Amino acid sequence: MSDDRTNKSAGTLLSDALNNVSGLVSNEVDLARAEVSENVNKAGVAVGLIGGAAIIALVALNVLAAALVAALTEAGLDAGWAALIIGALLGAAAYALMSKGLNDLKLSSLAPTRTVKNVQRDAAAVKESYDDK
Repeated sequence: MSDDRTNKSAGTLLSDALNNVSGLVSNEVDLARAEVSENVNKAGVAVGLIGGAAIIALVALNVLAAALVAALTEAGLDAGWAALIIGALLGAAAYALMSKGLNDLKLSSLAPTRTVKNVQRDAAAVKESYDDK
């Protein structure tokens, strides 16, 4: 009983190896493309969060600030202190949203990490299979 692999010529083996590597590279490129597309969608959401933070900050400052300052002034607080307190609270809310959006846009969160791991695993498997021979 002879194995089919022992009857193949060196050229056929090389051709098979190149076809396998070509298929592997093609699959990894497809995976990377899909993963980058997914990460671009996440980046779009992050940009939306940043835009939302800007809109909320502007609306909050323009609409609520005057009313809240007036309410605090009516409660007996000096108008300057009331304005400072309200401005600080609204600024903190805007900062929290902006920080979340910017954090989601970091390159490390957009990198195709699954593809990198797969390529490393495939390279190790190929190296191991050639080391065995």
